[in-house]
Amino acid sequence: MSFNTFGRVLRFTTFGESHGPAIGAVVDGCPPRLDLSEADIQPFLDKRRPGQSRFTTQRQEPDQVRILSGVFEGRTTGTPIGLLIDNVDQRSKDYSEVASAYRPGHADYAYDAKYGFRDYRGGGRSSARETAMRVAAGAVARKVIPEVTITAWVEAIGGDAIDYAKFDAAQIGNNPFFCPDPDAAARWEALVDDARKAGSSLGAVIACEATGVPAGWGAPLYAKLDSELAAAMMSINAVKGVEIGDGFAAAALSGEANADAMRPGANGPEFLANHAGGIAGGISTGQPVRVRVAFKPTSSILTPVETINRDGAATEIRTKGRHDPCVGIRGVPVVEAMMALVLADQKLLHRAQCG
Repeated sequence: MSFNTFGRVLRFTTFGESHGPAIGAVVDGCPPRLDLSEADIQPFLDKRRPGQSRFTTQRQEPDQVRILSGVFEGRTTGTPIGLLIDNVDQRSKDYSEVASAYRPGHADYAYDAKYGFRDYRGGGRSSARETAMRVAAGAVARKVIPEVTITAWVEAIGGDAIDYAKFDAAQIGNNPFFCPDPDAAARWEALVDDARKAGSSLGAVIACEATGVPAGWGAPLYAKLDSELAAAMMSINAVKGVEIGDGFAAAALSGEANADAMRPGANGPEFLANHAGGIAGGISTGQPVRVRVAFKPTSSILTPVETINRDGAATEIRTKGRHDPCVGIRGVPVVEAMMALVLADQKLLHRAQCG
């Protein structure tokens, strides 16, 4: 079985490989009569685009999106929206050694074990190149939820975290790390540079907040808003952990400390805390929806690592080519996109049941 589709009412399917001629997506279930153009999608792709600083892969992809279907006279028609991005800067020869030996930490062995065959060029389908189409689909999803504002930022790189006392949202777009703390951004320059020069890589933690989500989105048990968000975030390449609200830290709190106390407000309850991340019983409470996502270090590194080849013999491998020294940096727009796709889907699910 292959599972390349995500969502229930608003569904998107991605296709293509890292070194194929193109990557694409089909977004189905989008309501009609929404304004949509390529210009609405491109700014989000530009945030994720490679080669914009020395801290990311130097692969030069313009990531120019084309809308192939589902839009007429600048508005969605209610039919499937086809999106396509051409791959223009593949260097498949960089992966000649990967053809016969597995990169530890990557999907090489797992794909071979499952299919008995794999596309070793850049990891093929397992490459983070696929996430460009999630970002494009996420831009469509944002049109469904204009009442919601989604903002993500890098909270930590290589274990070095920002100081939330210095949090400045205006700084997120002013540095190559999507960092809201300018002091942390300055530290990270040296941190990522050192890892890159050493032929190594670093992990990162991304935080994401959605404001303007009304109370009532989500559903009990098997379509919980938090379980859908967790599945969406865990489906992103290199993600190894997801927290909703306080996440694991909640396990160290007492019941009264963890409770999001409420008081009467002019427009409904006023919450005195948000340990639950804006979700209770799988349903949004009207508070900001908060998620934290952990990205592992990039598995493709120049440092030699022990491995085996396809015949099972011991060997070493160092991955040549152009790779992100910290893949979590470009994960920010991807996390935002998956948040948008889940919230748009849950809005349409809520409307279907509750009107």
